[in-house]
Amino acid sequence: MSRIQTRFAVLKQEGRGALIPYLQACDPDYDTSLELLRAMPAAGADLIEIGVPFSDPSADGPTIQAAALRGLKAGATLGLVLQMVRAFRETDSETPIVLMGYLNPIDSYGPAEFCFDAAQAGVDGIIVVDMPTEEADLLDAHAREAGLDIISLVAPTTSNSRLFHVLRDATGFVYYVSITGITGTSSASAADLEKALPRIREATNLPVAVGFGISTPEQARTASRIGDAAVVASALIKTMAGTLEDGRGTERTVPAVLAQLEALAAAVRA
Repeated sequence: MSRIQTRFAVLKQEGRGALIPYLQACDPDYDTSLELLRAMPAAGADLIEIGVPFSDPSADGPTIQAAALRGLKAGATLGLVLQMVRAFRETDSETPIVLMGYLNPIDSYGPAEFCFDAAQAGVDGIIVVDMPTEEADLLDAHAREAGLDIISLVAPTTSNSRLFHVLRDATGFVYYVSITGITGTSSASAADLEKALPRIREATNLPVAVGFGISTPEQARTASRIGDAAVVASALIKTMAGTLEDGRGTERTVPAVLAQLEALAAAVRA
């Protein structure tokens, strides 16, 4: 099985959901983000989502937009993100890594080359926010050949017929965008999730990760209980941003984010 399948299978046996923290590559710089990435598993990360900085994001709210701009200013490229994953794999061969980003950098890199290089670096799955199912043939064959999961996105506005269409050949897990909006701007209630998840489970047997708007330990616990995983992004980025001085990391940066991650993990595992 893939690392993603193995991790969800183990967590199912343990009777709990997963915590998936997010970090923006090279925010505020390469070394700081790599230090944070390497420390996340010990702090409670079950899977890790790495954002690929992009200048024109369509789904990201102001917090992650600012993080992406800091990453780009620090020199982030898709190749450098893969270098970061390779460095992470030198000390961690088990934690699943998922890249989240946009199609333009992948298309510029070369779809076949990207899928091969990503798999060789140690990436397990990719989320391409602006690639609808109808255009997935650009990556699908290359990703499958390389052993990469293309993680499908669904939302509250996704119709039943669309759900079955999008998830028909999905792999890895399903990313449920739990709000109708951009990242970090609002949160779905437990009642909203309890209404939405059964509909998704009718269309797939894959684990369902709940993201967009998960910020507190209680929200993470609820999302991982009703779904199979909670994705926490903007809340962690806000904490990081609050420790920066002139856009640069300080001695407080990594410890502050890890402390927040530990609190989220404790809630998910309670």
